[in-house]
Amino acid sequence: MKWFSIPGIMTEVKRVRWPKQKEMVRDSLTVVSFTFVFGVFFVVCEIAVAAFLKLLGIGA
Repeated sequence: MKWFSIPGIMTEVKRVRWPKQKEMVRDSLTVVSFTFVFGVFFVVCEIAVAAFLKLLGIGA
């Protein structure tokens, strides 16, 4: 049983709808923006939980 072949790969590459540059830039900026926003969100959550635990006398 053959898992892949070069002609089969080339056929699939031709079938793919590749994004235009404008779409790629927009989608990349969306990913970077969401990554940044979620990163900031998790840092703020960690600071809030650490402050709460410190207030309770549990945290260092």
